[in-house]
Amino acid sequence: MNTFLDIVIILSIIILAFSMVGMVYRMVKGPSLHDKIMALDAFGVMLMAMIALIAMTLHTTYLLVVILLIGILAYIATIAFAKYLEKGVIFENDRDHNE
Repeated sequence: MNTFLDIVIILSIIILAFSMVGMVYRMVKGPSLHDKIMALDAFGVMLMAMIALIAMTLHTTYLLVVILLIGILAYIATIAFAKYLEKGVIFENDRDHNE
């Protein structure tokens, strides 16, 4: 017997799945690199939400570590892409310019 919360979680998973398909389309077909990077960041947030909903469905807390790991990786990727868009490089090598 399904409770109301189970029905809401399943509907939320379905809605998030359609949203993730839209984000994948934007990542592939985005008009600019900025749009693609924003879609990738939004996809990471949606992926964390999807895993959280699956963890609620399975009644487990083991997936919370996966959510934290995806959040950390998404944050680092966003910072790296922003630095690449700003300066054109991710890692600066200043020691070559001082000689």
